[in-house]
Amino acid sequence: MKLMYLKNVVTLNLDSDKCTSCGICLDVCPREVLAQKEKQIVIQDRDACIECGACALNCPFQAIKVRAGVGCAAAIIRGGLTGSEPTCGCGEGGGCC
Repeated sequence: MKLMYLKNVVTLNLDSDKCTSCGICLDVCPREVLAQKEKQIVIQDRDACIECGACALNCPFQAIKVRAGVGCAAAIIRGGLTGSEPTCGCGEGGGCC
């Protein structure tokens, strides 16, 4: 089973006019959110995006936009990296959803 982020809240956007289908975003995305279909990059699983920002930071054509570091996914990543409890302020007692 693939863990999912919250439905319909991801800030990820792909500008197909700027995208050259170089595939760098496919290599850096840890969740297989993007895919190449018929020689074009598409968002195949928006709700799997954890808004880490790797795709946008590595896109040489600025075709991808995402507000990295927002929401519970960022809190979980921060907690894992620092060894602390995840906290995004939206759950009970300031925890995570």
